[in-house]
Amino acid sequence: MTGPQARRPPGGSGGSPPRASTTGGSGGSPPRASTTGPQRPHFTGRAAVLAIVLCAIALSLAYPVREYISQRRQIDQLLAQRQQLELQRHRLESERRLLHSPVYIAQQARDRLHMCLPTQMCYEIIGRSAKPRDVAARVAEAPWYARLWSSVQQASAAQDGDAAAHLRRHHVTRAGHSSAASGS
Repeated sequence: MTGPQARRPPGGSGGSPPRASTTGGSGGSPPRASTTGPQRPHFTGRAAVLAIVLCAIALSLAYPVREYISQRRQIDQLLAQRQQLELQRHRLESERRLLHSPVYIAQQARDRLHMCLPTQMCYEIIGRSAKPRDVAARVAEAPWYARLWSSVQQASAAQDGDAAAHLRRHHVTRAGHSSAASGS
């Protein structure tokens, strides 16, 4: 070991310079930052730009997302309405087929209008299965032609009464005018 040799620092390996201790303690502890020196700010310029970009993206997406949601809701409502219309259409088609069926028409005439074919003997059963109010009302009712004739008679009587009252008023006013004319 003759000649100039590079001295290695004690305890170190490599070319890093020895650490200087500011506190005077052991050489292995890291130096403490001074409280009087400049501190790094928590809110940097990069963070501000990032926040502005994120807000701009959020604001630019808010309206299209809201429109998308409202259009999806409208589409769902229209689909539900379409299903209801399809059900109604099927119901009306089946009713139309029934109304074009001569058998169904004959059955409805028998049930609702109490019609009978000339070759049939029809009975109306009054009992527990029949509704008492409906049966009593039908029995108490006069036939349709009797009700029609009585309404014509009532209208005629009312019209005759109105005409007689009109004649009496006309006669009284005329008598009042003639007595007033003769009195002057």
